[in-house]
Amino acid sequence: MAWNVFKFCTALRALGSIMIVFVLAIIGVTYYSVVIAHYGPSLFLGGFDSGFSIVALIVFHSLLVMVMWCYSSVVVTDPGGVPPNWRPLTDEEKGDADPLVGSGYGNADLDSKQLVIPGDYTSQDIRFCHKCKQFKPPRTHHCSVCRRCILKMDHHCVWVVNCVGALNYKYFLLFLFYTFLETTLVSLLLLRVFMEFFNDGEIDETPGTLAATFITFVLNLAFALSILGFLIMHTALVGANTTTIEAYEKKTSPKWRYDLGWKKNFQQVFGLDKKFWFIPTYSEEDLRRMPALQGFEYPTRPDWELPQRH
Repeated sequence: MAWNVFKFCTALRALGSIMIVFVLAIIGVTYYSVVIAHYGPSLFLGGFDSGFSIVALIVFHSLLVMVMWCYSSVVVTDPGGVPPNWRPLTDEEKGDADPLVGSGYGNADLDSKQLVIPGDYTSQDIRFCHKCKQFKPPRTHHCSVCRRCILKMDHHCVWVVNCVGALNYKYFLLFLFYTFLETTLVSLLLLRVFMEFFNDGEIDETPGTLAATFITFVLNLAFALSILGFLIMHTALVGANTTTIEAYEKKTSPKWRYDLGWKKNFQQVFGLDKKFWFIPTYSEEDLRRMPALQGFEYPTRPDWELPQRH
């Protein structure tokens, strides 16, 4: 029997906020090793060491601010839940064709209306969550850890003690991006310390400081390598306009209804305003004109291709 990786998260519910404390502890040890133990004191040596330390500390603190900003945004931002008694719009309300609710998702009565998913011309079945006892918008999945349906759910992340969904997926990607840059920088800065140690054969440090430096180097190098893999994976997912769960479900399906091309797929996650691409927030204009950022309506391939036929 194949092992479903998504069910593994249910065993991690007990970790709770311990993971946040663990992340903050890693940041604290890293800050001590880089700033307090090494590059802070180097500011007063003069010459090349002083200049290099100034540049290194400016970049280090800039990336650290972005890591903390993005991390806190992922933690505190609701990934997007389904409002109570949500229902798809009827044909009278939306003006679209109305395929019958799919029997494969359970027999549910919705005012005896035949319903459609907004913006979908491919007769996608309406889905019903038997755990939440309500209908689900397109691309919504039930999280067994949060015990509710999440809009455009990607996965439940124990590192942020939150689901990653429609409203915080961009913040999660930016957290990965800036964490990769920060951990790579720390690894290189501490590698320089070890190279000086092995070249000179001595180092003016206490055993405790040396141990903290070694642990920091190993942890940051390990995180940099592992996060690189996640970045590559999520870059591919964004490019195909799919989520981790959707990629798992559709497996080798050659076509995907929400794949509008790399550029439009990217904009559905990061928005249209380039000034906001690298910070964990959206412009008011993007939120107003892009329903996909709200997690309920997503343009599909037929919608995108239809204007080209005229």
